[in-house]
Amino acid sequence: MHDIADIERRGVPGVFVASAEFVQAAVAQSTSLGFPTVARVFTPHPIQDRTDDEMREYADAAYDEIVAQITSG
Repeated sequence: MHDIADIERRGVPGVFVASAEFVQAAVAQSTSLGFPTVARVFTPHPIQDRTDDEMREYADAAYDEIVAQITSG
């Protein structure tokens, strides 16, 4: 979240991507960093033991939402 906050401060659009386990943490941290509405997309959890093909599926499934978030603001 710190990276996205830094990117946003520089005027570059960004999107925070994490697994669904971190929704509450992302909201709390983005709010404390002064970016409560920062663009964010969540993938299924867990990811650490997914295969490369499964990770590609997660990325493909999130792609449209990421593009929408980055181009909507």
